[in-house]
Amino acid sequence: MAIKNIIFDLGGILINLDFDKTINEFDRLGFKEMEKFFGLGKAADFVEDYEVGKINDEQFIHAVRSLTNIQADDEQIVYAWNALLLDFPEERIGLLQQLAKKYRLFLFSNTNALHLAHFGALFQQQFGFSLNSLFEKAYYSHTINQRKPYTEAFEWILNDAKIDAAETLFIDDALNNIEGARMVGLHTRYVPKGQTIMEINWEALEP
Repeated sequence: MAIKNIIFDLGGILINLDFDKTINEFDRLGFKEMEKFFGLGKAADFVEDYEVGKINDEQFIHAVRSLTNIQADDEQIVYAWNALLLDFPEERIGLLQQLAKKYRLFLFSNTNALHLAHFGALFQQQFGFSLNSLFEKAYYSHTINQRKPYTEAFEWILNDAKIDAAETLFIDDALNNIEGARMVGLHTRYVPKGQTIMEINWEALEP
């Protein structure tokens, strides 16, 4: 069955990330073990709670301060938390604009309110229009209370978007998310470290 829809991950797929920057910022604030709690494809319980909207910004910052025992103000913690978010390569955004002429495009990101505000502003500043405007609909884990790699999250999005898994491609850079997507029948494309969506043979997906 031909691909009609594409669901994109955000971090590492559309925006460049550097987890070491956040780890290093927390290290500078006095917490040496952040990498145990947060990184590609992993998250501590309180981070997962934040990413599915169970706790708000204030509660998250309190949880970070309690975990780390750092003497840092809210602004320093937010800065460290957002440090991993880098830039949106222009060629990737141009590719999405071209793909939108042939496919229904969606976004599904495990993220949180602080990150959304930050990368949303980065994108707006870089391109002059909203990130969400690239997609028929953007799904953020903390606003839909659903998170990858859980099959319930993918099923919820398929139902909400009214799209067929057999006609939909999901693209992500975390293998556990790819595995979750496959379990609900989605076509998948794993983008390993060192590769980008620019290297996908998009012509082979012709609808």
